[in-house]
Amino acid sequence: MAKLAHSMIRVFDEAASVKFYEDVFGLKIADRLDFDSFTLIYLRDATGAFELELTVNKDRETPYDLGDGYGHLAFVVDDLDAARETAIKAGATPREIVDFRPAGETVAKFFFVADPDGYQIEVIEKGGRFA
Repeated sequence: MAKLAHSMIRVFDEAASVKFYEDVFGLKIADRLDFDSFTLIYLRDATGAFELELTVNKDRETPYDLGDGYGHLAFVVDDLDAARETAIKAGATPREIVDFRPAGETVAKFFFVADPDGYQIEVIEKGGRFA
């Protein structure tokens, strides 16, 4: 049986990215591996073992072009309004909250916020399939 371990994204500014994920989502550095040409920073929340791996290529001089084919990360929170306010206080610009009701009944409530590199992050209110 396979178990999810981590998801990796490339980031341009290590300090800005670590600060964003710590301030907005409470992630902490679980491990940091420093090599000659790159650094790997593993971030984790207090509830699980799944990690977000930030890869910093040391010779990179310009931000990454994310293109038009990337996906997104998602976090589940107890209080969507409080999470959005936390993102605003951390200097982020979250989008408006969406109450997704394709057939009239709420499937999910969420908003998106971009990290310092422009990766879109979905923040979903706990409930239903997002327990």
